Amino acid sequence: MVNSKYIISVLCLLMPLIVCGQETDRDYIRKGNRLFKDSVYVDAEINYRKALDVNPQSTVSMYNLGNSLSQQRKAEEAIKQYDNAAKIEKNKAKLAKIHHNKGVLFQAMQDYAKAIEAYKMSLRNNPHDDETRYNLALAQKLLKDPPPQQDQRNQQNQNQDQQDQQDQDKQQQDQQKQDDNSMSKENAEQMLNSVMQDEKDVQDKVKKQMVIQGGKLEKDW
Repeated sequence: MVNSKYIISVLCLLMPLIVCGQETDRDYIRKGNRLFKDSVYVDAEINYRKALDVNPQSTVSMYNLGNSLSQQRKAEEAIKQYDNAAKIEKNKAKLAKIHHNKGVLFQAMQDYAKAIEAYKMSLRNNPHDDETRYNLALAQKLLKDPPPQQDQRNQQNQNQDQQDQQDQDKQQQDQQKQDDNSMSKENAEQMLNSVMQDEKDVQDKVKKQMVIQGGKLEKDW
């Protein structure tokens, strides 16, 4: 029979090895950061989620996960992660970054009112951030005077294309008229030259006839 004390001793020796073999949330965060730096955003997202599985209260994992989702153009999912981080995070500098990134996403979505609110929250936590202050001013301007929507831009582009086509057609018509006028002038000159040549031939014949008959011309043609 195996001594129970021996089993306990072996387990005590193995426990540190088992614990050492487990990765912490920081390990996953570091992996995610390396992948994020290399623009491998999907794999970075996977590692940040693993970090959250290990430590669901990690605001760093939430924030970085939001950034990786943002790079994949998953704006709504990214904002959700930023919101989760903002509920827990106490550090003002980090809160400023969280709300700043939310503002950038809202602005990209053309939700300027929410972008303004996010930028203001960011500045409350870090009043000295010039970039956030600039973004706030821009969002306020866009809210007051929004850019045309996609349908309007498409219509404007279509109208511009039609105008360009009309201008091109007019240029072609003008060129054709010039070519026609040029051809008409050339034809007229050719006809005149032909008539003059015929007259000259007739005059030459008359001259020859007069020479034969002993006459004399007072003027040359």
